[in-house]
Amino acid sequence: MYKLPYFTEKDTDKVIAFMQENTFAMITGFGEAYPVATQVPLEVELKEGKIFLHGHIMKKTDHHKAFKNNNNVLVLFTGPHCYVSANWYNNPQAASTWNYMTVQAKGKITFTDDAGTYEAIKYVTNKYEGLETAAAFNNMPEEYVLPLLKAIIGFSIEVDSFENTFKLSQNKKPEEQLNIITQLKKRGDEKSFKIAKEMEKLLLTNIK
Repeated sequence: MYKLPYFTEKDTDKVIAFMQENTFAMITGFGEAYPVATQVPLEVELKEGKIFLHGHIMKKTDHHKAFKNNNNVLVLFTGPHCYVSANWYNNPQAASTWNYMTVQAKGKITFTDDAGTYEAIKYVTNKYEGLETAAAFNNMPEEYVLPLLKAIIGFSIEVDSFENTFKLSQNKKPEEQLNIITQLKKRGDEKSFKIAKEMEKLLLTNIK
């Protein structure tokens, strides 16, 4: 991980909030010949001072088999990212860069029983579908849901440690940061705008 003090968020609550806002995360582990990975939506739970990540995956995949053999996993949470041109610096004769936000969480994965898998599917469906639509979990017939349990397995990951890189041009002077923000907003794409907003929040915090 690209670790420099000025690109590291020290406020744990902000890091956890970032994880909760970017829950479609990549879980990586150790395969026999190569690393394995899968991306899934996660529930980020705080319980008794610890962080737990809950979700479900397909059974009998390369990652399912790998996680069963070695339960040490790394979970990658990614947020907005964009190119930053050196032309926006006071001295443009410098390296351009990429601003981004990411968290890496390490922990151990354990798999649930059928009841736990049922709850994992219910959670993610209720979160994104709600309770009132025709596709709501409670409206799904059991004869459709129960066979799914044979192909899917729920899991929990107890996070042992996590690191972050919130690279938002903190190494530049305030006037340069303001110009970068302005130029990113002019660019008009969603990722650039989100990075600009994150830079604005950070700059306002530092000014206070």
